[in-house]
Amino acid sequence: MAETAGREVDFIIVGAGSAGCAMAYRLSEDPANKVLLLEFGGTDMGPLIQMPAALSYPMNMKTYDWGYWSEPEPHLGGRKLACPRGKVIGGSSSINGMVYVRGHACDYDTWEEKGAKGWGYRHVLPYFKRMESSHGGQEGWRGTDGPLHVTRGTRRNPLFHAFVEAGKEAGYPVTPDYNGEQQEGFGPMEMTVWKGRRWSAANAYLKPALKRANLELQARSLVRKVLFEGKRAVGVEVEHGGGVERVRARRAVIIAASSINSPKILMLSGIGPAGQLKEKGIEVIADRPGVGENLQDHLELYLQMECKQPITLYKHLNLLSKAMIGAQWLFFKSGHGATNHFESDAFVRSKAGVKYPDIQYHFLPVAIRYDGKAPAKAHGFQAHVGPMRSPSRGWVRLRSADPKDLPVIQFNYMSSDKDWEDFRTCIRMTREIFEQPAMEPFAGPEIAPGADVSSDEQLDAFISEAVESAYHPCGTCRMGSADDPDAVVDEQCRVIGVEGLYVADSSIFPQITNGNLNGPSIMTGEKASDHILGKEPLAPSNQEPWINPDWQTSQR
Repeated sequence: MAETAGREVDFIIVGAGSAGCAMAYRLSEDPANKVLLLEFGGTDMGPLIQMPAALSYPMNMKTYDWGYWSEPEPHLGGRKLACPRGKVIGGSSSINGMVYVRGHACDYDTWEEKGAKGWGYRHVLPYFKRMESSHGGQEGWRGTDGPLHVTRGTRRNPLFHAFVEAGKEAGYPVTPDYNGEQQEGFGPMEMTVWKGRRWSAANAYLKPALKRANLELQARSLVRKVLFEGKRAVGVEVEHGGGVERVRARRAVIIAASSINSPKILMLSGIGPAGQLKEKGIEVIADRPGVGENLQDHLELYLQMECKQPITLYKHLNLLSKAMIGAQWLFFKSGHGATNHFESDAFVRSKAGVKYPDIQYHFLPVAIRYDGKAPAKAHGFQAHVGPMRSPSRGWVRLRSADPKDLPVIQFNYMSSDKDWEDFRTCIRMTREIFEQPAMEPFAGPEIAPGADVSSDEQLDAFISEAVESAYHPCGTCRMGSADDPDAVVDEQCRVIGVEGLYVADSSIFPQITNGNLNGPSIMTGEKASDHILGKEPLAPSNQEPWINPDWQTSQR
C-alpha cells in the first residue's frame, strides 16, 4: 500500500462520535486552530438514521455499526452478546436510542473520589448546561442555548401516565425532571430529538462547525496508530482511499474512538500492558496496564405484559401503518416516526442504605425487542429494567497487531452474586408496580417472564437467557491521578506517560454513570476541549442536588 507523508494540522481528533463532534466544534471555534476530524464510517444522511422511530435499524446494519460481539460470557452460559458501536458520522449518537440522561450527581462525585480531580458534580454541571438547549426541563438546572436540543415526547398514550401513577401508588417519588435537581423517581423521559429528527452529535455540533474553514472532516479513514517521536505524539498513520497517509499534529492528537476502539488504538500505538503488547510484536512506548481494563456496561431485561386495551403500538407493526408513519415523518417530521417511544421512565433505589438510584426503567407501549425482532403477537407493553452499578468488570484486548482485526471483548457480565440479586429485585419490583391500581385497566397476563416464574432459581434461569446489553460500554481508559498505575489519562484527559496525546470519550469514565451514556460522553468532549486548549475550566456550581433524606432507612 502506497504511503505518503501528508498534511500538518494543529489538532487531530480520531472519531466523529459523541465526544469527537463536541471537540471538533469547540477546538475549531478559534479560527487560528486547524482541526482534522477522522472517522472510519461514512455519511449519516438517510431516513433510517434521521427518523427517531427507526432506531432499531441502524444499530443492526453493517453500514453503520462496527458489528462487535463479546466473547462467550462465562456467567451467562457461554452466550455472546452484541456490542453495537456507531461506524458513521455522529458515532453511536447516530444509532442509539436517543435517550438523554446526564447521570446522577453522586456518579461524578464518585469519579472524583476515584482520582478524577475536578470532575465532581459541581465541576461537570456547568458543562451540561453549556451543551444543552432544554425544552421543558427544570429552570435553573438546565442549559437553554447550547447546541444539543433535549426534548420530551407528547406522552399521548395513556400507558405513559399510568406507569408514572403506578410508581406513585407504590410509594415512589415523582420527579418532573430527572436531569434537574432530583433524579430519583418516576416521570417523563427526555430524548435528543429536535423538530422530529434525531439530534445526534453530528447534527448538533459537527454540521454547524463544518461551515468553518479551519475544520476538515475526513470520513472512511482507518487510524492505524499514533505516531511518536520519543515519548511525544506527533501525528497518526491513517488508511484512506487505498493508501496510507501520515498526518502530523502540531499541538495534540486526541483519541475519541469509543470505549472499544480507543484502547485498541492506544495498544496498537504501543501504550498498554507491556506484556500483552510484546506478545503481539508491538514496541512499547508506555507501559499502562489499565488500557483496555475496567470495562463496564449496563444490562437490562424486558418485563412484558399483555394490554387489555388495543391502544399500544402493536397496531402499527404492519406494513401499511409503517408506510403511513414513514410518509407523515418524511413530509411533516411529526407523528409516530418523530419519537423514540421511550416517553416515561424511572430511577429508583433497590433497598434502604443505597444512597442514590441504582435501578433504571425505560417504559415502552409495545412488547417488542430492542432490535425490532420477535414482537409479541398481541397488544402489550414493557418495562426495560436493569441495575446501574454492577461490580462486574471486563476488558478489551488486541486480537493481533493488525489494525483491521476486531478486538477481543469480554464483559464478564453477571460475575458477582450481587448482579443476580439485583436483577431478581428488579423483576419483583416491576411486578409490584404493574399490580398497582393505575395499571389495572391495562395490565393483562404477564408475557415474560410469565407469572409462573417466581422462585429465585426460576428467575435466575430467565435472567440468564433474557438479559441483554443496554449498549453502554465504558471505562477502558480510566481517568485517575498521574501516580495511579491503573489510570490511563489524568484529570486533563492527557495520556499518562507520554506527551501530546489525549483520550476523551466514555472510555475515560472511572465508573459507569446512571442511565444512558450519550449525554455524559458529549459532556466529556465539552470539558476536555477546555483542558486541551489550556482554558480555565468553567466555574464550579454551588447547586445542591436532591438526595432522599430517608435513604439510610427507607427504600422509597
